[in-house]
Amino acid sequence: MSEKPSVLFVCVHNAGRSQMAAAWLTHLAGDRVEVRSAGSAPADEVNPAAVEAMREVGIDMSAEVPKVLTTEAVRASDVVITMGCGDTCPVFPGKRYLDWRLEDPAGRGVEAVRPIRDEIRRRVEELIAELVPQGAR
Repeated sequence: MSEKPSVLFVCVHNAGRSQMAAAWLTHLAGDRVEVRSAGSAPADEVNPAAVEAMREVGIDMSAEVPKVLTTEAVRASDVVITMGCGDTCPVFPGKRYLDWRLEDPAGRGVEAVRPIRDEIRRRVEELIAELVPQGAR
């Protein structure tokens, strides 16, 4: 792994789970981790309920847009975290892959998104503890 670890969050639409995970990692790790997110079939916009749920905890995702998953993004990442992208995520030797099974917030209201948001934060905090050396925190 490089000096500054790089993490790619992938879900189908890059509109909810992967966007929230990327926002949490950016918020909690700052510049100690390089953060990317993408989707195998990106939506037109980020899920408004996900944007609102993150706004409630002081994180603004309103300017984010879904991005298409590329082999270059996977190749440039040390850790690839999938969230329901199935077989569409390219696999490269030497990469660390994790699959976070989380409910899909698509089409759900902010009340349903809050527990997903909170579970993503918990997992991101664990990821930071693994990736960032104690002295660098």
